[in-house]
Amino acid sequence: MNETTGRLMRVMLEGEPLHRISPMQEADREQAVMDLQTENEFFPSSRPHLQSILHLSLQEGRLVFDIRDAQDAPVIAVVLALHPFKALVRDYQMLLESYASAVAEGREAKIQAIDMGRRGLHNEGAELMMARLEGKVVIDFATARRLFTLVCALHQKL
Repeated sequence: MNETTGRLMRVMLEGEPLHRISPMQEADREQAVMDLQTENEFFPSSRPHLQSILHLSLQEGRLVFDIRDAQDAPVIAVVLALHPFKALVRDYQMLLESYASAVAEGREAKIQAIDMGRRGLHNEGAELMMARLEGKVVIDFATARRLFTLVCALHQKL
């Protein structure tokens, strides 16, 4: 990525999750935000050099990408139906619950298998995110994976 490519300077989650998230989910959310702020490729298709702030929220069953400039002034809002993500978010929630159970039981083989499944779900979520944003927002795969984690943190029980 070069300096002239648009990127996220900051990511802000708007609103509260629908229920308390587990310490593991909170750690995933914090790591995703830190990773996004370190390295990402994300910009509106019409503004390829924009250094932006993203306000990510769920509103009335929709995923809202409120993209703002470096001064936090609105640039564009991209609104996606949440429905296509529901099954993946539900599966992710079940995997996290299974992971916590496997950790509590000390079952290393099961932990590894669940972690592989979790990576696969993140990949699926990233591909869906990229497809849904196509033509509106340019986004790389790693950024899409991290944003999927944040969507899961915002809306655990779909």
